Amino acid sequence: MNIGAVVLAAGYSNRFGSVKICANLNNGRTVLQQTLANIQSSIPQITVVTRPELYPLIVDYCPDARVFADAEKGMGATLAYGIQQVLEESVWEGCLVCLADMPFIKPETYRAVGEALTTVNIVVPCYAGRSGNPAGFGASHFSTLAKLTGDRGGRSVIQQNSDLVVKLEVDDPAVLQDIDTPDDLRSYDSTS
Repeated sequence: MNIGAVVLAAGYSNRFGSVKICANLNNGRTVLQQTLANIQSSIPQITVVTRPELYPLIVDYCPDARVFADAEKGMGATLAYGIQQVLEESVWEGCLVCLADMPFIKPETYRAVGEALTTVNIVVPCYAGRSGNPAGFGASHFSTLAKLTGDRGGRSVIQQNSDLVVKLEVDDPAVLQDIDTPDDLRSYDSTS
């Protein structure tokens, strides 16, 4: 199946105090660089969505990122923009929605979500019974995702289609570990 990933990299890092996707990890990569490396090893087709102020900071390693001028409208609006780009430029049969601030998700987790995806289902990775990221959406959900607004990402689409949701248990606590604060970064980076 032809699948890709939309990586949301347009957040404002309010609780982090600086641009968290550009923060350095212990391995010398930035948060975004590591996230992209882990995704690309399993899902080579990637569309990164960022905002105008961040593009100059990531252009060296993400030159074809899509710039969403209205990112302040929230995660849902940003995801909708990313899906609109996918609909215009590709023939993906499924899409993983990935968050740029989750650099420790294992490549095999991305692969497993992608392999469980069909054109009609939604795949949500779970660790210890808790739902995490990235969520995978079959192409039949793209038109709904492309109409999202506000700050609620794909969660509303998942809730409205609960009968199509596959909860995929994974051995990867990082599906629950997004980085919101410098303490999060230090804590998760020391265990990876």
